[in-house]
Amino acid sequence: MMLAGILAVVVMQSTGTLTAQERAIVEQVDARNAEGLVLLERVVNINSGSQNFTGVQEVGKVFAAEFDALGFKTRWVDGAAFKRAGHLVAEHPGTGPRILLIGHLDTVFEADSPFQKFERLPGNKARGPGIIDMKGGDVIIVQALKALQAAGALKSMNVVVVMTGDEEDSGDPLRLAREALVAAARGADVAIGFEDGPGDPTLAVTARRGTTGWEVRVKGTPAHSSQIFREDIGYGAVYEMARILNGFREKMAGEAHLTFNPGVMLGGTAVEFDPVQLRGTAFGKTNVVAEHAVVSGDLRTLSPEQLQTSMNTMREIVGQSLKGTSATITFDEGYPPMAPTEGNARLLALYDTASRDIGAGAVTAVSPDRAGAADVSFVASQVKMILDGVGLMGTDDHTVKETADLSTLPTQTKRAAILLYRIANGAAKQP
Repeated sequence: MMLAGILAVVVMQSTGTLTAQERAIVEQVDARNAEGLVLLERVVNINSGSQNFTGVQEVGKVFAAEFDALGFKTRWVDGAAFKRAGHLVAEHPGTGPRILLIGHLDTVFEADSPFQKFERLPGNKARGPGIIDMKGGDVIIVQALKALQAAGALKSMNVVVVMTGDEEDSGDPLRLAREALVAAARGADVAIGFEDGPGDPTLAVTARRGTTGWEVRVKGTPAHSSQIFREDIGYGAVYEMARILNGFREKMAGEAHLTFNPGVMLGGTAVEFDPVQLRGTAFGKTNVVAEHAVVSGDLRTLSPEQLQTSMNTMREIVGQSLKGTSATITFDEGYPPMAPTEGNARLLALYDTASRDIGAGAVTAVSPDRAGAADVSFVASQVKMILDGVGLMGTDDHTVKETADLSTLPTQTKRAAILLYRIANGAAKQP
């Protein structure tokens, strides 16, 4: 019932007007939209696939220069400890509520991808690698802060920006890879992520399901196939793996906001599996009982409690081995869930009001079933008010058709800038 209530439209009556200071902020967004488009094209044209460390660092330098010019203190967090390029952190201490803004510098398109350049399209659109996921969101952060500064509103604001360099391909260990982000969230009153979300400007994200990888390995008793099911031979590794997967389906399928997907499976007399590349080989014969099987998949849940319950159920099923077999299941660190909260709903309501007041219409919460994992989830246990999915809108992210609707750049920036201004001036305080 709580989730249903939070996902319902949160209505805060808009005055339909902006203060003189807010009108100045909006005017500054419009005045700087052209330079925002130039910045967007510049960073999209720099390849920053997660494994292209030099490219990720180069994009970080571009944004660091923008933050430096705004009076932020910037630093680069080296990623050697977690096998990635690193992260950009920019801090602007102030007297008001601490506001954490979250972006990421990397994309899914590596240096050898054929998809490399920004391209203008008819209808005020543009295509390019990472243009909406999420270099467009990073540009919105910069442009909103520029408008606030130009209108004289940034000087006293307490803002920290973290742009990670490995959101699309997280570093290992994940704890170290997100250490800088978690540290920046300490003491924050509000956190806002500028992912593209569902790609619809009428929707924003107040809840995200976490994702955890899992792997099951089974060992059977090898024998001639004519002896399968014998008391001392048993059922073999492939039958045992089939039992386990079907057990997951029977016990867990259909639960709200829970999914679990076996993405790759191998079985036979001998199996070689690379859990990093998620590929491998299997050898067997039709007349030999399979000795080995392995399956790797993901588990998505909406709350820590749902995650723990699901893992316990999966362990229980794995432990009920057929005769002649044994099985183990392991889980990786994964992305934590961001459960819906009243604080998140209140922040959405403030964003919705800002949107209405600039004439951009209502914004409601998207179902968490449509919201994948993201960096903002790592701060969910520390920050009481979180909103995500307010970046540049478009379609086909993670594909070579990734396209931005450039008409949403100024409107998304205005929404963000007015929201930040109001938070800084006490709007996020509990009534």
